[in-house]
Amino acid sequence: MTLTVYGCDSRHTYEWKRHCRWKEVSRLVIERINRLQVELPPSPYADANAAAAVQELLGGKYGEMSTLNNYMYQSFNFRERKKLKPFYDLVSSITAEEFGHVELVSHTINMVLTGSTHPGDPNSAPLKEGVNKRNSYFFIANAQTSMPGDSMGRAWTGDNVFSSGNLVLDLLHNFFLECGARTHKMRVYEMTDHPTARAMIGYLLVRGGVHVLAYAKALEIATGVDVKKLIPIPDLSNNSFETARKYEAMGIGNKLYTFSPNDYKDIVLIWNGQNPLTGAKLEVIQGSPQGAPMPDLSEVPEEFAPGISQEDFIEIARRLQKNAGL
Repeated sequence: MTLTVYGCDSRHTYEWKRHCRWKEVSRLVIERINRLQVELPPSPYADANAAAAVQELLGGKYGEMSTLNNYMYQSFNFRERKKLKPFYDLVSSITAEEFGHVELVSHTINMVLTGSTHPGDPNSAPLKEGVNKRNSYFFIANAQTSMPGDSMGRAWTGDNVFSSGNLVLDLLHNFFLECGARTHKMRVYEMTDHPTARAMIGYLLVRGGVHVLAYAKALEIATGVDVKKLIPIPDLSNNSFETARKYEAMGIGNKLYTFSPNDYKDIVLIWNGQNPLTGAKLEVIQGSPQGAPMPDLSEVPEEFAPGISQEDFIEIARRLQKNAGL
């Protein structure tokens, strides 16, 4: 998923608003692209317990839902954005990337869960496998898909959001949030050898390292203190993680995306110079990653999901054609 935010001048007519992108901000519009940020390999087998562990990277205190909502509210609530535009641009751009990370982790969980049970007569208890799994919510509440919660089934909470209004304090919080998130990814990587989960974690280890460095550089500019000297906390090198190496080799760890065709250009005032680990040149990309096709989840009849029979499908198709005048 890619998120792009456009401003809208309230003086324009409704018809004009429907067909243009605007400069002056009075409301927000989200443009969503139906692609994952990176391709996920097919899941060769189901592992509900691995999916439960990966949930921590989605809805845990240091999960992608936390990074997204922290940066999103900080960008919404940002003061003096004109004077401090490079910092506003940085937080806003990373916010957009985190939307895609939430989606990427969610699809990973869905793929790892696929095949956990099999269709059968309701009286044969076709969902019995769920009794012995760590997270029964997968089988009872979510039809074997991701949930906005952590590895123990606790729901994500807005209490995890930190938006103090103080620029340096927020940047410092974000730096440590990314460090904590990286630590959790490293640990979940070591908990499961499921190839789909590890591929996703490898990618996020690289992208999370970018965010750690970006906030460190922003703090250095804001305070004059070389926060990079705190790195590694933990080690930002991904050499030990097999599935991260190819992304490092592609230079993904040196790129920071604006996730907008025209806006947030001033992150180049922060994201420049060399990668302190590799010496490679840091690069701002105006726009989004190319992305990869979105996975398509198959039906799970034993969960009554999606609950559309072949007869229902034919009738729905007939109604759609009728409504379209075909």
